[in-house]
Amino acid sequence: MKLDVLAIAVHPDDVELGCAGTLLMEKRNGKRTGVLDLTRGELGTRGTPELRAEEAARAAAILQLDVRDNLGMADGFFRNDETHQRQLIRAIRKYRPEIVLANSLEDRHPDHGRAGHLISESCFLSGLRKVGTEDEEGRPQEHWRPKYVFHYIQDRYANPNFVYDISPVFETKLESIKAYTSQFFSAVYKQDEPQTYISTPEFLNAVIGRHQMFGKMIGVPYAEGFITEKMIGIRDFGSLVQKDT
Repeated sequence: MKLDVLAIAVHPDDVELGCAGTLLMEKRNGKRTGVLDLTRGELGTRGTPELRAEEAARAAAILQLDVRDNLGMADGFFRNDETHQRQLIRAIRKYRPEIVLANSLEDRHPDHGRAGHLISESCFLSGLRKVGTEDEEGRPQEHWRPKYVFHYIQDRYANPNFVYDISPVFETKLESIKAYTSQFFSAVYKQDEPQTYISTPEFLNAVIGRHQMFGKMIGVPYAEGFITEKMIGIRDFGSLVQKDT
């Protein structure tokens, strides 16, 4: 299945927090969208890998994804090395996305930055003919390099290179985040587990505030911010969103 936009994340729920609005907007624009989770988030303080998978499936339905896949890498212990790069390259060549949305290159959680570099480097290597990989049936895969890799901004603030107006779908984005009842504040999750940095009401309030701040930069209610390692070119000034003065 060829995708237009593939969001890759080290943990289930990273995409929902970082770029779910962009995926929803691209879906509204007729694009094929997907999510590739690198790990099952099995080191999370709350919940279980099985529950996390159920939550990810609920979020996928809310986001109307064409596909959601999980590579089953070891949470916390994966590395940006040849073994993991080849595993990810196989998935990139399988889905052949035009655009990849990736973890931040540096963040509070060390997995995020390590994954951001793993994704960026794997997207480049995936375009090299002499890097050989095979699909699930043992057939050689064609090389493929996404046109762009954009890194969504996660916990630590970074000045975005551009922001994407997600105002029409922001409430749906919040629904996808709240699908993870074990991870974020939820009145229905009754397990006797420790409170964490992300399970408080204040954390969700901060997420909303961050998106309002990015939206304010271009005069819209809500936006998501991205960092690009590659220069962006345009052919149409009409696609630019201008903040009212």
